[in-house]
Amino acid sequence: MEKSGKGHTLSLGRTWLSKSIRRREAWSPKTRRNFRTGILFISLWIIGFLAFNLYPILASLYYSFTEYHIMTPKIWIGLANYALVFEDPLFLKSLSNTIYMIVFGVSLSLILSFSCAILLNLKIRGQSIYRVIYFLPSIVPTVAATLLFLWVLNPQMGFLHIMLGKIGIVGPDWFKDPVWSKPGLIILNLWGMGQGIVVYLSGLQDVPVSLVEAAELDGASWWQRLRYVTIPMVSPITVFLLIMGVIGMFQYFAQAYVFAAGSGSMASVLGSPLHSTLFYSVYLWNVGFMQLDFGYASALAWIMFIVIMISTALLLRSSKRWAYY
Repeated sequence: MEKSGKGHTLSLGRTWLSKSIRRREAWSPKTRRNFRTGILFISLWIIGFLAFNLYPILASLYYSFTEYHIMTPKIWIGLANYALVFEDPLFLKSLSNTIYMIVFGVSLSLILSFSCAILLNLKIRGQSIYRVIYFLPSIVPTVAATLLFLWVLNPQMGFLHIMLGKIGIVGPDWFKDPVWSKPGLIILNLWGMGQGIVVYLSGLQDVPVSLVEAAELDGASWWQRLRYVTIPMVSPITVFLLIMGVIGMFQYFAQAYVFAAGSGSMASVLGSPLHSTLFYSVYLWNVGFMQLDFGYASALAWIMFIVIMISTALLLRSSKRWAYY
């Protein structure tokens, strides 16, 4: 019986191979010419993908198992780079800072984006103007927006400091106080949350009016309609924005680097003040391009990839309990 099963499998394989060969032979000259033309048109993309995407990915994987500085030959050290992260206090600090931004920054961004989308979905006069105003900050270049907030949060002459002073509140020193540096970056992110608002707004447009009207006829209040109809209907959008927010925070670099430079110190590469803005990508960049330790930096990059994959899988798995499709 076992031999007959193997023979049946081999016969199926030969049948599939012969059919594929016949299909290839059945191509007309015009089909072959179109195929070659198509390959020619995408050849530049294929070359670019192989040279600038696939090769760096595979090279970084190899480097992560080596001790490699740019001026020294590569030495194979196995998993030593991965074991080093457990003894590296800056790695743990960068990871904790990143988790802080995910827990507070992403959560606040989702809540406020949804709240603003609810307001912008109201049928009022000048609705399109308000939508444009809320979206405009999100198209401001990252460095320009961060430099703007360096002025807004300036503890001597900043706009926010002056406004707080008018109501008797002494504003914190956002640049030199490690307690307030990350909240300052969260405020910057909330200012540019226009893309999340637009995505939520598009989801609100797709909420079936019949469900809202049925709930209203049953005597549901505004809050009950929001809680039991609107929020579940846009929950897939929440899953998407949550996953993209987590991925974005693990890649958070430009804002933190420019913001830390507001302290006027070259220590910004280490997330001043007191490493409070040392996020994962900032630390990875410092190890790779300041310390030139490409082996350890490659290991950090692959650890970040693994953490992002695990986080995404957990979020998708947990979303089955609270997201409705």
